[in-house]
Amino acid sequence: MSENKQRLEIVTPQGKVFSEEVDFLVAPGAEGELGILPNHAALITSLNIGIMRIEQDGKKFKVFVSGGFLNVRNSKVTVLATAAERTEEIDVARAEAAKQRAEDRIAAGSPDLDLARAELALQRAITRIKAASEK
Repeated sequence: MSENKQRLEIVTPQGKVFSEEVDFLVAPGAEGELGILPNHAALITSLNIGIMRIEQDGKKFKVFVSGGFLNVRNSKVTVLATAAERTEEIDVARAEAAKQRAEDRIAAGSPDLDLARAELALQRAITRIKAASEK
């Protein structure tokens, strides 16, 4: 591996989403966005729902992540995400439907509604839609 590269692996419970050498990435950390260059200091942090921006050989692309953890060690970045999708793989119609369901649940205000869970579902759907539209 070149000194100007770092290995990025994005893994979900369903399997590996990405495993390649990259030049740079920006991740949605719990305390704000994190920029990670090769030879970054060791780091472990939690991730928020958000969009990871990746640069690889002069090309830029994005990956939606739905929370999880990021670990940096020896120019290897490992993302253990609850869910992750490359923006070109996002099913926008499905995300729109999930957004509508979450909005409907919140608006109904049912006494047995888990509001925090519904709000997280809404945030995931909105972020997936945003990620897909920013290709």
